Amino acid sequence: MMTNSDMPAVTIVTPCLNAAQFLECTLESVLRQDYANFEYLVFDGGSTDGTVEMLERYAAAYPGQIRYFSAPDGGASEAIARGFLMARGEIFAYLNADDTYFPGAIRLAVAHLNEEPEVAGVYGNAYWIDKEGKVLGSYPTKAFDPAALGRECFICQPACFVRAAAIRAVGGFDARLQTAFDYDLWLRLAQRYTLRRIDVMLANSRMHAENKTLSRRRTVFREAIGCVRRHQGYVPFQWIHGYSSFLIDRRDQFFEPLLPSFTKFLVSLGLGLRVNWRHPVRFLREWGGVMSPDAFTRRWNATWIARRTGLQIR
Repeated sequence: MMTNSDMPAVTIVTPCLNAAQFLECTLESVLRQDYANFEYLVFDGGSTDGTVEMLERYAAAYPGQIRYFSAPDGGASEAIARGFLMARGEIFAYLNADDTYFPGAIRLAVAHLNEEPEVAGVYGNAYWIDKEGKVLGSYPTKAFDPAALGRECFICQPACFVRAAAIRAVGGFDARLQTAFDYDLWLRLAQRYTLRRIDVMLANSRMHAENKTLSRRRTVFREAIGCVRRHQGYVPFQWIHGYSSFLIDRRDQFFEPLLPSFTKFLVSLGLGLRVNWRHPVRFLREWGGVMSPDAFTRRWNATWIARRTGLQIR
């Protein structure tokens, strides 16, 4: 059982805009946590769908525990950055208005941070869920590895709790970013600190066509690629190929899985050399090592040009 000295203050921030469809589940998952020493700040960007009325009810039912602010803002990143500046907690986390915590999430995260004072933050396991709350699968979290973090974002944002001092030390949140501000923060933290993956379920990340991750795929790719290039100096093939594929077929690569093709692979060469213009040899080697000769032959032979002209490789 935790004593008072084991219960550092935690701040949770939720940005929202016209979020009435999912917000109540989010609020309930936070306010019913079994950890007493936390504050909950909700920033509404000027909703017109009943969100504000819902926040009024919850603020009245949980006085002193939840505070909300409603005014037009520049989006989720600006709201979270503002919340961080107002935060009183030693530990900071933010939860989107359609995501939820598991019971005990805050307590478990704090316990692990107490056990490892040298780490800047912890992140746990999470499920992807749909609009109705049905589990779609497990988020592919992995052990912390700064180099691998440049290839993929394996930290599930709603399942992450970070020491506020570490966030301040790396410059806080970049409110200029609209979709990749969490990934940008992980990359900057990874340059100076260690984060720890803990093997406990902490959150649900809701995936649906209207959320920013899926509805703004072009922005997601552009911002993520920019963050990796800025903080690590080189953008690996995975990001380049994913973006090239999206530019060609506009698939969301979640509900509509990425479909490899010779054309996408070829386009990724040009895009990768342009993005990594300071490291062309490195990218050429990575690009050339991705596809085996047999796979190259199969994909070329499947192209429209090869079938139409008979220029198939035997």
